[in-house]
Amino acid sequence: MKIALGSDHGGFALKEDIKAYLNGESCEVIDLGTDSEEPVDYPEYALRVAREVAAEVCDLGILVCGTGIGMSITANKVPGVRAALCNDTFCAEHARRHNDANVLAIGGRVVEPDDARKIVKIFITTSFDGGRHRRRVDQIMAIEKEWRT
Repeated sequence: MKIALGSDHGGFALKEDIKAYLNGESCEVIDLGTDSEEPVDYPEYALRVAREVAAEVCDLGILVCGTGIGMSITANKVPGVRAALCNDTFCAEHARRHNDANVLAIGGRVVEPDDARKIVKIFITTSFDGGRHRRRVDQIMAIEKEWRT
Protein backbone atom coordinates (compact mmCIF):
# COMPACT_ATOMS: atom_id res chain seq x y z
CA MET A 1 0.00 0.00 0.00
CA LYS A 2 1.29 3.44 -0.96
CA ILE A 3 0.46 6.22 1.49
CA ALA A 4 0.97 9.97 1.09
CA LEU A 5 1.87 11.57 4.41
CA GLY A 6 1.99 15.24 5.32
CA SER A 7 1.90 17.61 8.25
CA ASP A 8 2.43 21.14 9.36
CA HIS A 9 4.68 22.12 12.27
CA GLY A 10 1.98 21.27 14.83
CA GLY A 11 1.75 17.73 13.53
CA PHE A 12 5.39 17.15 12.62
CA ALA A 13 6.34 14.99 15.63
CA LEU A 14 3.29 12.76 15.28
CA LYS A 15 3.81 12.52 11.50
CA GLU A 16 7.32 11.20 12.11
CA ASP A 17 5.96 8.63 14.56
CA ILE A 18 3.27 7.56 12.08
CA LYS A 19 5.87 7.32 9.30
CA ALA A 20 8.00 4.96 11.40
CA TYR A 21 4.93 2.87 12.20
CA LEU A 22 3.88 2.65 8.53
CA ASN A 23 7.39 1.69 7.44
CA GLY A 24 7.26 -1.11 10.01
CA GLU A 25 3.99 -2.27 8.46
CA SER A 26 5.68 -2.54 5.04
CA CYS A 27 3.78 0.40 3.58
CA GLU A 28 5.38 2.58 0.95
CA VAL A 29 5.34 6.05 2.50
CA ILE A 30 5.64 9.20 0.44
CA ASP A 31 6.53 11.94 2.94
CA LEU A 32 5.43 15.26 1.48
CA GLY A 33 6.59 17.38 4.40
CA THR A 34 6.98 19.40 6.45
CA ASP A 35 10.45 18.51 7.63
CA SER A 36 10.65 20.30 11.00
CA GLU A 37 8.70 22.10 13.70
CA GLU A 38 9.40 25.47 12.06
CA PRO A 39 6.07 27.24 11.39
CA VAL A 40 4.54 26.59 7.97
CA ASP A 41 1.12 27.03 6.38
CA TYR A 42 -0.87 23.79 6.55
CA PRO A 43 -2.84 24.26 3.28
CA GLU A 44 0.32 23.69 1.23
CA TYR A 45 0.92 20.28 2.79
CA ALA A 46 -2.72 19.23 2.76
CA LEU A 47 -2.85 20.04 -0.94
CA ARG A 48 0.29 18.01 -1.67
CA VAL A 49 -1.21 14.90 -0.07
CA ALA A 50 -4.71 15.44 -1.49
CA ARG A 51 -3.36 15.77 -5.03
CA GLU A 52 -1.47 12.46 -4.75
CA VAL A 53 -4.58 10.66 -3.54
CA ALA A 54 -6.94 12.29 -6.06
CA ALA A 55 -4.55 11.39 -8.90
CA GLU A 56 -4.41 7.82 -7.54
CA VAL A 57 -0.64 8.01 -7.23
CA CYS A 58 -1.16 6.94 -3.62
CA ASP A 59 -3.82 4.61 -2.24
CA LEU A 60 -4.50 6.67 0.88
CA GLY A 61 -3.35 9.87 2.54
CA ILE A 62 -2.67 10.84 6.13
CA LEU A 63 -2.48 14.44 7.31
CA VAL A 64 -1.47 15.74 10.72
CA CYS A 65 -1.80 19.27 12.04
CA GLY A 66 -2.48 20.58 15.53
CA THR A 67 -6.14 19.57 15.57
CA GLY A 68 -6.57 17.91 12.17
CA ILE A 69 -9.32 20.37 11.32
CA GLY A 70 -7.44 22.68 8.96
CA MET A 71 -5.91 19.78 7.08
CA SER A 72 -9.26 18.03 6.61
CA ILE A 73 -10.99 21.20 5.43
CA THR A 74 -8.22 21.90 2.91
CA ALA A 75 -7.95 18.33 1.60
CA ASN A 76 -11.69 18.17 1.01
CA LYS A 77 -11.41 21.05 -1.47
CA VAL A 78 -9.66 18.68 -3.91
CA PRO A 79 -12.11 16.77 -6.13
CA GLY A 80 -12.01 13.04 -5.44
CA VAL A 81 -10.78 13.41 -1.88
CA ARG A 82 -12.90 12.29 1.04
CA ALA A 83 -10.87 13.40 4.06
CA ALA A 84 -12.09 12.45 7.51
CA LEU A 85 -10.94 13.92 10.81
CA CYS A 86 -10.60 10.89 13.07
CA ASN A 87 -9.18 11.27 16.53
CA ASP A 88 -10.42 7.84 17.65
CA THR A 89 -10.59 4.32 16.23
CA PHE A 90 -14.39 4.21 15.98
CA CYS A 91 -14.44 7.19 13.61
CA ALA A 92 -11.50 5.83 11.61
CA GLU A 93 -13.25 2.49 11.08
CA HIS A 94 -16.54 4.06 10.05
CA ALA A 95 -14.91 6.67 7.85
CA ARG A 96 -13.50 3.81 5.77
CA ARG A 97 -16.42 1.37 6.03
CA HIS A 98 -19.27 3.82 5.46
CA ASN A 99 -17.75 6.87 3.74
CA ASP A 100 -14.92 5.34 1.71
CA ALA A 101 -12.64 8.02 3.16
CA ASN A 102 -9.31 8.10 1.37
CA VAL A 103 -7.52 10.67 3.53
CA LEU A 104 -7.18 10.51 7.30
CA ALA A 105 -6.65 13.72 9.28
CA ILE A 106 -5.39 13.51 12.86
CA GLY A 107 -4.73 16.15 15.50
CA GLY A 108 -1.10 16.07 16.58
CA ARG A 109 -1.93 18.09 19.68
CA VAL A 110 -5.04 16.01 20.39
CA VAL A 111 -4.01 12.38 19.92
CA GLU A 112 -1.23 10.53 21.73
CA PRO A 113 1.19 8.53 19.56
CA ASP A 114 -0.02 5.11 20.79
CA ASP A 115 -3.61 6.04 19.95
CA ALA A 116 -2.58 7.52 16.60
CA ARG A 117 -0.92 4.25 15.58
CA LYS A 118 -4.15 2.39 16.43
CA ILE A 119 -6.20 4.90 14.43
CA VAL A 120 -3.86 4.60 11.45
CA LYS A 121 -3.90 0.79 11.61
CA ILE A 122 -7.70 0.73 11.55
CA PHE A 123 -7.81 3.28 8.73
CA ILE A 124 -5.37 1.47 6.44
CA THR A 125 -6.75 -2.04 7.08
CA THR A 126 -10.48 -1.37 6.91
CA SER A 127 -12.29 -1.73 3.60
CA PHE A 128 -15.31 0.13 2.26
CA ASP A 129 -18.54 -1.82 2.88
CA GLY A 130 -20.20 -0.71 -0.35
CA GLY A 131 -23.90 -1.58 -0.56
CA ARG A 132 -26.16 1.16 0.74
CA HIS A 133 -23.05 3.17 1.58
CA ARG A 134 -21.99 3.22 -2.11
CA ARG A 135 -25.21 5.06 -2.97
CA ARG A 136 -24.43 7.70 -0.37
CA VAL A 137 -20.82 8.15 -1.43
CA ASP A 138 -22.03 8.46 -5.03
CA GLN A 139 -24.37 11.23 -3.88
CA ILE A 140 -21.46 13.04 -2.24
CA MET A 141 -19.43 12.74 -5.42
CA ALA A 142 -22.37 14.05 -7.49
CA ILE A 143 -22.55 17.13 -5.27
CA GLU A 144 -18.84 17.65 -5.76
CA LYS A 145 -19.20 17.34 -9.53
CA GLU A 146 -22.10 19.81 -9.58
CA TRP A 147 -20.08 22.44 -7.73
CA ARG A 148 -16.95 21.97 -9.85
CA THR A 149 -18.68 23.25 -12.98
